[in-house]
Amino acid sequence: AEFMACVLTHNLSNIDKITFFMEESRRMGMPVLGPDVNESESQFSVNGQGAIRFGLGAVKGVGEAAVIAIVEERAANGPYKTIFDFVRRINLRAANKKTFESLANAGGLDSFGIHRATYFHVEGNDNGNFLERVIRYGSSHQDGENSAQVSLFGEDSAIDMPEPKVPVCEAWSNLEQLKNEKDVVGFFISGHPLDTYKLEMDNFCPHNLADIKKIEENKNKELTLGGIVTNVHNGVTKTGNPWGKITIEDYNESSEMAFFGEDYVKFKQYMVNGLFLFVKGKISERFRNSGNFEYKVSNIQLLSELRDKMARSITVNVSLKELNDEFMDKLNEIINKNSAVEPRNCTLQFKVYDTEENIAVVMPSKKIKLNPNNEFLDLLKENGLEYKLN
Repeated sequence: AEFMACVLTHNLSNIDKITFFMEESRRMGMPVLGPDVNESESQFSVNGQGAIRFGLGAVKGVGEAAVIAIVEERAANGPYKTIFDFVRRINLRAANKKTFESLANAGGLDSFGIHRATYFHVEGNDNGNFLERVIRYGSSHQDGENSAQVSLFGEDSAIDMPEPKVPVCEAWSNLEQLKNEKDVVGFFISGHPLDTYKLEMDNFCPHNLADIKKIEENKNKELTLGGIVTNVHNGVTKTGNPWGKITIEDYNESSEMAFFGEDYVKFKQYMVNGLFLFVKGKISERFRNSGNFEYKVSNIQLLSELRDKMARSITVNVSLKELNDEFMDKLNEIINKNSAVEPRNCTLQFKVYDTEENIAVVMPSKKIKLNPNNEFLDLLKENGLEYKLN
C-alpha cells in the first residue's frame, strides 16, 4: 500500500496514469479513498486500515499553507470532532473560503456526517450559505479567544457563542456529487457516473473505448460500447455544412467521435453533455483514404432505455442444496413485489445446478414475466442470488 501511495503521488499530474493505478490498487485489495481532513496527509498516504488515502495537497484550491495548518493541528491535538471543532482549531488565516469549498466538494469534510450539499445550502436569508456561516463562526470564536488574552471576560464570549444550525436539505444526486468532485480533483474518486448503469455496461456493452484504439486487432469488426458524453463541439465545414463531435468517456478511456452530413442530422440529439450512451459502430477504412481506419458509428441509444429494449430474459442461478420451502417463499415474495411494475416483458428462467454431480438444468417459467428494475435486481442480490440478463 505504501508503494502504491508513492506511485500515485508521483503520477498525480497524469490523469490517465492516476486512474489506471487507482484501479490497479483496488484490484489488489487496497481501496483508494478520497481526501479526509481527519486522515489525509499532504500527499497520498496509507491509513490505519491499510487503505490508500488521497492527499489534501492534490485538491485544487487547497493551498500548501492550509494543508500544513490542518495536518499540524490534527497531529498536535487529535482528530477534528465536528465541522465546528474544525473551524475553531485550524488557522483561518491559512484556510480561506475557497479552501473550505474545495474540501467540501472533494469529500474532505464527509467524516463530519454532513452531506456535501448542506455546506452550500442557503436558508433563504442574506447570511450566505451554511459554509460561510461556519467560517464566520470560527473566525469570531478565534477572535474571542485572542481577546481573552487581554480581557478578563473575553474567554466567556468565545465559549458561549452558539454554533450555527445545520440546515436540512436534499442531498446531491450521485452524478452531481461526482461532477463537483472531478472539478476539484481532476477525476472521479468515490465512484463513477457509469456505476448507475453498471448492469447495462456489463450485460450489453461487451467492448470498451480502449478497443477502438486497437486498430489492427479490431479492424472491420463491429464494436458495441457505452459511456458518458463529457464534451460537445458543433461547427460548420468549409462548404457550409454543419458537423459536430463528442468526447465520450468510459471507466478507463475517452475518445472523440465526429459526425458529418446525414450522420450529424441522425445523431445530433445525442450530442448533449452528461448523456449516457450505448454506441454501436465498426472500425472501417475512411472514405477515399485507403489504409486509414476510423470508428464509424452506426447506432446510438440512451443507456437508460437499454434495459427495457434489450433485456429479453433473466436467468436466476439456484443451487440444488438451497431448494426448500423457505427458499421458495422468499423467491415468491421477491417476484410478487415486481408484479405491479410495468412494462413486464422479460421472461424468467432458473438455472438449477448440482455442484456434486457437476450438472445443471435450465427451467423457464411459462407464465411469469418481469420488469428487471433496480429494486428487483437488488432484492435478488440481497438474498444471495446470482443472475444474468440476456
